[in-house]
Amino acid sequence: MKDLLGAIESLALGLGGPGLFLIAYLDSSFLSFPQANDLLIVLKVAQNKELMPYYAGLATLGSLAGCLALYAVARKGGEAIIRKRARSDRIEKVRAAFDRYGLLAILVPSILPPPAPFKLFVLMAGVGAYPVSKFVFALLIGRGFRYFGIGLLTIRYGDAAMALLEEHGRTVSYVVAGVVVVGVVAYALVKRRRTAQV
Repeated sequence: MKDLLGAIESLALGLGGPGLFLIAYLDSSFLSFPQANDLLIVLKVAQNKELMPYYAGLATLGSLAGCLALYAVARKGGEAIIRKRARSDRIEKVRAAFDRYGLLAILVPSILPPPAPFKLFVLMAGVGAYPVSKFVFALLIGRGFRYFGIGLLTIRYGDAAMALLEEHGRTVSYVVAGVVVVGVVAYALVKRRRTAQV
């Protein structure tokens, strides 16, 4: 299996942007390539900085397509799929996160690096029939933030961006996720206050 995954990564690197789409799709759906997209974005952007929006955009769209495939399978297969992939206590925590935070339950995990259980949140969104429009919106914001952020880091730091991500990536992701949470909560509070005044 490792040989197959390595071959797919090599193929993706050679394909450029479409390869990023492919890896992002597979990683977000049925296979797992931990941080492969991050690495591929760094490598491709370091070679061609002006194409950063193209590479980051295709990685974002590939991830969205993969998540939608997983979401669709979860809608049809229900909890049986999730029970095979995760412990009961973790499933209940994710379900509680959806009940309490809604959109943020997809947005925040989509920014975080592995080992955050991102696919479990995607599966639970499908099982719970979370609205597709909100699901897509959260993923585009979260994954876009992640991949465009990595692209910008690569433009700023070049090849050293990967070392920076490995050393401080988790901390940066948690800070970014925190900022996003605060922003969304602040927006929701302002919107609620305006609605109450009308």
